[in-house]
Amino acid sequence: MDTKQGKYYCPMHCEGDKTYDKSGDCPVCGMHLKKLEAISKPGIIYTCPMHPEVKQDHPGNCPKCGMTLVPEKGAEISEEENSYGKMAKKFWIALAFTVPVFLIAMSDLIPFLHLESIVSKKILNWVGFGLATPVVFYSGWQFFIRGWSSIRRWSPNMWTLISIGVGAAYLFSVFALFFPGIFPSQFKDANGNVHLYFEAAAIILTLVLLGQVLELRAHSKTNSAIKALLGLVPPVARVIRNGTEEEIPLEEVKAGDLLKVKPGEKIPVDGMIFKGDAIIDESMITGEPMPVEKSKDDKVTAGTINGKTAFEMKAEKVGSDTLLAQIIEMVNKASRSRAPIQKLADTVAKYFVQIVISIAIITFAIWAYWGPEPAYVYAFVNAVAVLIIACPCALGLATPMSIMVGTGRGAQSGVLVKDARAIEEMNKVDILIIDKTGTITEGKPSLNGFKSFGEMSDLEILQLAASVDSNSEHPLADAIVAGAKANNLELLTLDKFESVTGKGVQAIYQGGKIGLGNHRLIDDFKTSLSKEQKELAETWQMKGQTVMYLIIQQQIEGIVSVSDKIKETSSDAIKTLQKMGISVHMLTGDNPLTAKTVAEELGLDGFMADCLPEDKYNKVKTLQEQGHVVAMAGDGINDAPALEQANVGIAMGTGTDIAMQSAEITLVKGDLNGIVRARDLSMKVMRNIKQNLFFAFVYNALGVPIAAGILFPFFGILLSPILAATAMSFSSVSVIANALRLRNR
Repeated sequence: MDTKQGKYYCPMHCEGDKTYDKSGDCPVCGMHLKKLEAISKPGIIYTCPMHPEVKQDHPGNCPKCGMTLVPEKGAEISEEENSYGKMAKKFWIALAFTVPVFLIAMSDLIPFLHLESIVSKKILNWVGFGLATPVVFYSGWQFFIRGWSSIRRWSPNMWTLISIGVGAAYLFSVFALFFPGIFPSQFKDANGNVHLYFEAAAIILTLVLLGQVLELRAHSKTNSAIKALLGLVPPVARVIRNGTEEEIPLEEVKAGDLLKVKPGEKIPVDGMIFKGDAIIDESMITGEPMPVEKSKDDKVTAGTINGKTAFEMKAEKVGSDTLLAQIIEMVNKASRSRAPIQKLADTVAKYFVQIVISIAIITFAIWAYWGPEPAYVYAFVNAVAVLIIACPCALGLATPMSIMVGTGRGAQSGVLVKDARAIEEMNKVDILIIDKTGTITEGKPSLNGFKSFGEMSDLEILQLAASVDSNSEHPLADAIVAGAKANNLELLTLDKFESVTGKGVQAIYQGGKIGLGNHRLIDDFKTSLSKEQKELAETWQMKGQTVMYLIIQQQIEGIVSVSDKIKETSSDAIKTLQKMGISVHMLTGDNPLTAKTVAEELGLDGFMADCLPEDKYNKVKTLQEQGHVVAMAGDGINDAPALEQANVGIAMGTGTDIAMQSAEITLVKGDLNGIVRARDLSMKVMRNIKQNLFFAFVYNALGVPIAAGILFPFFGILLSPILAATAMSFSSVSVIANALRLRNR
């Protein structure tokens, strides 16, 4: 183990929730330990953009040019990336040596090679030895260490199987290469050469290395969601002390400090507005695209984004007490609780290893006691043959080949699979939880409706509404202006524009006062809604629309609404999923009225409204405790804990990077039809894997007894090493060919 400090845990949870102080491999199973990301960020180094040699641990100005120092990025490679880099190097070296070994071994079966017409079989054997040895002792040596650890602790797993099988193949080949004379004639070709298994040892180790590289690559990205969440808060805060502003590192902010937040900045800590007004983008927490208006004494949350006004706030919760820190901890906890796909393989291997070793020992004993002379040579050779033929070549290919082909086919259909475990789990899912905004709906406010209450046309109402909103900084105004432009309407020039916080906007039109806003603005204009107008507004609001009234002088001339529209594909996709036996539930941060309207329109099996990130996370956890296999589909930062906790996390490709990093499956097109394709892909891939495992186990069931010499007493037949190699190749080829059928699905 190296000496990098921190907290680490085994992804197999060999010793429960035990953590380790140093990185390296698990002392029980040999799996690479994963780092537990800290909620508090490490010390930040500040540097000058013009003079990178200037570095210090606090913000300030460059002593050389006076520029503001900025946080240094990318200065340190993560431990996961470092481990991935080392394993990738070993894999590429192994691959470079394995390809020629494979070609040498297959020269008899590949017509155009005919290597033995150029050099003798004996020389080719020595070349194979020279090429396979670095693969065994450099690239794959760590697997033998893991295998020995499993034997020493008597906890057989895949490493036991791999180390014994590969070790037997390599040692048998070395022994046969150096001492061919002691082997019976049945094990030699016409020129007296014993068939060697260097290619089997090299190929198996290279395949295992490929699996480890893919796993470590996934691990290196697993914590990227947490790192991205940490990046949501600014590295510095602007504190007001003794009437002056100064920038301090975020870690130095204390509860009670008065902070200033400028337009467009991220809020550094949880607190409340002390002075000023603001429009805050809280989609990180609620998932809703509609910004929230804030004024004095209103709560604000770390990581949310300020609009176009400046305000002062009082810090209340800092460090690990903030809501963002709690979200990070939930993601952290969920990622630790996940059981890796190797668990199933290890369970199978645990019994398979014991059976194979038992057969090998029995084979040795029978041949040593009853076999012909030289009895011990026959005993040794046949026992090793059992271990070699049971070497998990086809078994090792069965799952990764189907996964590789299946994920490639999925990518062509817009379903990107990050974690192979998700394919297996997706096949078992019985409850799908979906977020509303960005998953069922478009995820952004857009013009929904507009209607005149008087003599003006509907388009004139929209034109005036967009004209008065054209100078507004409110995000909903952008939706109305965009809607007017989509209807080819020209915006009018108005005078004396004014934004009325919490109510709307107003200006002067043709010498008179015009306004666009909510019911509070109606009161300011000293007018009121008629019964018919109120009923229409309530009908639109019940459909989840945000309603604004156009008022000229003291007359309400029309109504305009903005909403987050349901995607055209959502309804059919949900019905298809329900036919597949999946119960579909919606969890949203939106209000109960809107949530109920959407749920009823789509025929959902259930819904929850006003959900915070913790509510979604706890709901997933509760369903899992009830025995359900849960998939979670979402697109926002607020969905990250639930995506991580779910058996399968599905992110919309149109959503945030953090959601995609927390999920195992990403849907490129960002619609629910992708989940239908993912479920279908999962069913086909799992069926293909089971077929492959059948081929692999049938091969072992037939090959092991023959290798043990069961036919010798009746027919005088021992398994020819050449036939064994051919059978092993055929088993692998059958698995590969079957997996490739997925390309046509």
